[in-house]
Amino acid sequence: MKLLVATRKGLFEVDRSDDRWSVGAVHFLGDPVSLVCVDPRDGAWYAALNLGHFGVKLRRSDDRGATWEEIGVPAYPEGEDASLADCWALVPGGADQPGRLWFGSIPGGLFRSDDRGDTWELNRPLWDDERRKKWFGGGADQPGIHSILVDPRDSRRVLLAVSCGGVWSTPDDGATWEVHTKGMKADFMPPERAEDPNIQDPHQIAWCAAEPDVVWCQHHCGAWRSTDGGRTWDRIHPEPSHFGFAVAAHPSDPRTAWFVPAVKDETRVPVDGKVVVARTRDGGGEFAVLRDGLPQQHAYDLTYRHALDVDATGEVLAFGSTTGGLWTTDDGGDTWTALDARLPPVYAVRFA
Repeated sequence: MKLLVATRKGLFEVDRSDDRWSVGAVHFLGDPVSLVCVDPRDGAWYAALNLGHFGVKLRRSDDRGATWEEIGVPAYPEGEDASLADCWALVPGGADQPGRLWFGSIPGGLFRSDDRGDTWELNRPLWDDERRKKWFGGGADQPGIHSILVDPRDSRRVLLAVSCGGVWSTPDDGATWEVHTKGMKADFMPPERAEDPNIQDPHQIAWCAAEPDVVWCQHHCGAWRSTDGGRTWDRIHPEPSHFGFAVAAHPSDPRTAWFVPAVKDETRVPVDGKVVVARTRDGGGEFAVLRDGLPQQHAYDLTYRHALDVDATGEVLAFGSTTGGLWTTDDGGDTWTALDARLPPVYAVRFA
């Protein structure tokens, strides 16, 4: 079993052997790797690098990291008052869409490739939608598309989330879009605008692969669960805090999900300096606070939205932190083990 860990200073392979995880190969050492994507259709690995002055770059490997090839990077059409600042989402299309990739950007553009990332096209229906003009930046200065979910039952149906801009869906491969945030509330807005769908700040959305109508959302102002494909949302209450960035959904059990709580706004550290994971097994009715094996004193590890992942069994999870910690579990989160290494700040974690 292998983890790919994207960090501020490179992409790290973390390998499991005899129930022990250890650092293996390192790629792009010294370069910020903002995202990593593993394509289950052909086994390709993709890495997104943000090289500052030199811009965003994309790399693809067809031999599990032995070699890397530079591929195309999305660009806004000439005349648009926008330029690519970062890659915030990179996911493969459906099983029936060979070569399809989706790319979510800061400043809020959605791009599509049908040739494994060699070329990219901006989705104009979403970009030209008048409602998009209400979007604004949350943690970044500009809005960003950070979550893209492709329905395994129908690849033409895509769900995405924007910070700040709500949850959007298309039934027709991006030709038309609707925003769905009924039930969400943004308490950072004046009361009369708190339920405005176009200014909601979902931090991450995830759905149950076996039952994609069940969608989980970690929002700036709480956590929500949908049972109708993201059209309407019911509030749930992770402990010890409803704030955080990451959420992972069990791949086959629609009642199970994991969150990594924190204190919001100016502080953004774990509650009481204790790293914990909140897990529900009953659809959000109750939460267990999981702490066995996690640091419980003066721990200020924040977990970003892409830095939590669950494998296909729903039992093995991993998450990383802004202070370079990485923890794994084999029992759904009951007990955790820390990697015996101090990594750079972790941006994303994915099972390969």
